[in-house]
Amino acid sequence: MKKFILGIKIDDITMNQALEKVEGWLNGQEKRYIVTPNPEIVVMAQTDEELRRIINQADLSIPDGKGLRLSGDIVCNIPGIDLMEALIKKASENGFTVGLLGGRDKVAELASERLQKKYPKLKVAFAKSGGEVGLDGTMSTNPSTPLRAGYQLPTTKLLFVAFGPPKQEKWIAKNINKIDVGVVMSVGGAFDYLSHSIPRAPKLLRNLNLEWLFRLIIQPWRIKRQLALLKYLWLLGTFNKKG
Repeated sequence: MKKFILGIKIDDITMNQALEKVEGWLNGQEKRYIVTPNPEIVVMAQTDEELRRIINQADLSIPDGKGLRLSGDIVCNIPGIDLMEALIKKASENGFTVGLLGGRDKVAELASERLQKKYPKLKVAFAKSGGEVGLDGTMSTNPSTPLRAGYQLPTTKLLFVAFGPPKQEKWIAKNINKIDVGVVMSVGGAFDYLSHSIPRAPKLLRNLNLEWLFRLIIQPWRIKRQLALLKYLWLLGTFNKKG
């Protein structure tokens, strides 16, 4: 069900509903893109009109982050990393190719290796970290710029882009019509966790809505990002008062 939080579209659906929808797209011919807004991205989009437009025009905007439920209107929660891995599993079962683009320090390549060990039938068209050098070494895939005319990334059915917000969303919007792809999804730091470069919070902490605290302990620099949640709560309060 489509809902709006502070003017940002959220598709309030379950994991199974999201998987069914995307699987249908993978069997079709149209290009689609998925975004993963959380409270931080919702706050970011308040002052970034381009990002707001991209999210609101997305084919699927999943509720990534339990903080969205604090609005009182969102019921479901689909962590982006969980949807990504569920799609990876579907791809391995159905023979769909996948591509991984973004991240730092060869994290895309490492994530690809670990995913292929976990899902031996998975077909990876390419895995490329960074965003400055093109896959053929001749052009830039800088997240802030579109692909040059005539350049073509390897064909893939599913492409996961990990430049971090808002670069990844803007890169997808600029390039989706220039690449041979079925579904593109922005995934933030998912490669870090899937490659085991950064440990994910134990399931118990995730169930207790304390994954944010675990991340803060292992990555203290995230304190600046956590402050976005306070601003999100303030904006919700201000919006509700106006309403």
